[in-house]
Amino acid sequence: MSDQYVPPQVWTWEQPSGGQFASINRPVAGATHDKDMPVGEHPLQLYSLATPNGVKATIMLEELLALGHQGAEYDAWLINIGEGDQFASGFVEINPNSKIPALLDRSGPEPVRVFESGSILLYLAEKFNELLSTDVSVRTETLNWLFWQMGSAPYLGGGFGHFYAYAPEKYQYPIDRFTMEAKRQLDVLDRNLAQRQYMAGDEYSIADIAIYPWYGVLARGELYNAAEFLAVQDYKHVQRWAEEIAARPAVQRGRKVNRTWGEAHEQVSERHRAEDLDTDQ
Repeated sequence: MSDQYVPPQVWTWEQPSGGQFASINRPVAGATHDKDMPVGEHPLQLYSLATPNGVKATIMLEELLALGHQGAEYDAWLINIGEGDQFASGFVEINPNSKIPALLDRSGPEPVRVFESGSILLYLAEKFNELLSTDVSVRTETLNWLFWQMGSAPYLGGGFGHFYAYAPEKYQYPIDRFTMEAKRQLDVLDRNLAQRQYMAGDEYSIADIAIYPWYGVLARGELYNAAEFLAVQDYKHVQRWAEEIAARPAVQRGRKVNRTWGEAHEQVSERHRAEDLDTDQ
């Protein structure tokens, strides 16, 4: 055990730390460079990337547009987190945590900044009175699952995803640790969806929008290339739910926005009008 890591008495930052995101990981907050964020013609300005957290916002906006809310028209600007765009001064003004997505609502007398994907979903649901029930019991159940996702996803992304897919070296202990938790979370979802069509009951809601980009996409074999490893096919109710959500046109449209990888017809790096999503080029 002579090569076992022994933590120092006081940790200090030494670069590079290794891993896929080593170039942008740092132990301090704040901007690294001055740059204003672009502003389009719509009241809602989204600054994002089509990660699981990012597509929550674009799916929500596309669902609102599908419901006829023209006030949900939006500009979606690409934030390339691999290049450090999230550390620009203009972005940090909107989200001091330097994480995507970040939303600026310019429809009122003063701009309203909204950061954290769950907060964006809740803000838009309340702004447009959609996808969040006014019945107190259903609303509470919806928020239960919304906050469950916000608290659970770091184990799936920063835990399982990091050590299984992104870490520079593979170690059994962290992979086993986070695999157990990822599978436990899938089982939590499976047991809930065995009793109801959607996460909070009979109606599609922001809880489904929050959970699908992580766990639904994982169940469909589109995240971390880990479907076989996690035996996702065993979670039958999650599979049923994931396929149903994936078939929604607004979900398909929302997943294209701020996407710069995959098939060409799946990529729309920036979205400024509905027609931007109507091309296969």
